[in-house]
Amino acid sequence: MIDRKHIGRIVSRHQAEVERGRLRLFAKAIGETDRRWTEGERLPVPPTFLFCLDMERHDPYDWYAEVGLELPKVLHGEQSFTYMTPCHSGDVLSFETRIEDIYDKKGGALEFLVKSTRVSSLLGEHVADLRTVIVQRHG
Repeated sequence: MIDRKHIGRIVSRHQAEVERGRLRLFAKAIGETDRRWTEGERLPVPPTFLFCLDMERHDPYDWYAEVGLELPKVLHGEQSFTYMTPCHSGDVLSFETRIEDIYDKKGGALEFLVKSTRVSSLLGEHVADLRTVIVQRHG
């Protein structure tokens, strides 16, 4: 069971650099052929790329057991991105992830954990909000 006492808890903080080579590989992986994503000195960050950077921290699942998540029972529920300002290759971004909500459905057969990640520039400018719903199934 996911312990509701963790609502509001910050589960991770880290920084990541947006590397041009990684943006090019990402564009290739998703089949993007528009050159604005692969050529130039300051490449723009595609909408879902920040999720990749958020997952690249050392042991991104280290907090799961502490809150009651069991990785073999976890499903990806949904995710969304809200951008306040564009970011580009060369930017260094800070990520702070917090548990926003925990609830269940179907008499506890499905548990939901909502986490939100605030992405900021090194100057403290609010760049984006990432929201993910994790589903844990029982039975």
